[in-house]
Amino acid sequence: MPRINPLNLQTASQQIHAAVESHLSQGYHLTNEKLTLLHNVTAFEALEAQSYAVDRELQRLVGKRAADFFEYAISVENDCIVCTTYFGKLLRSMGIEDFEHFAFTPEEKLMIEYGRAIAKNPKQIPDELFERLRTAFDEETLVVMTTMAVFMIANNVFNDALQVEPEP
Repeated sequence: MPRINPLNLQTASQQIHAAVESHLSQGYHLTNEKLTLLHNVTAFEALEAQSYAVDRELQRLVGKRAADFFEYAISVENDCIVCTTYFGKLLRSMGIEDFEHFAFTPEEKLMIEYGRAIAKNPKQIPDELFERLRTAFDEETLVVMTTMAVFMIANNVFNDALQVEPEP
């Protein structure tokens, strides 16, 4: 049971309706997480809109598939049911049934390893891992990748703390 109910759009303010309209016009969907965040437009825009912007940058730099794998790995490591459910559906739509045994590219494997490491303990990312990251990716990509990890962890924490229910 969620700690905060998703927002009822029928009683929402004009400001919230404008944020929803903008979000939907970009091709996105409303989820329980977003409807919970929409209790405050600033919170919604900070977590959702900005994470989408960073995700687009990550996709530009490494490709959509690698970005999705990275974000899924973070969510799995954080054990966030909302995000793992979302990404699990996305992976199945890509034909991936067994993530742990999928044939990843070397760069995807490295990103997954980094995603898991940063989600597990960002203060203890092995130097050896970071050296391999520096060999494979430029500094801009590493900054964007790390920023996306921060957003994913924030989404995971938000969903878990408020017990947001995953989509059916």
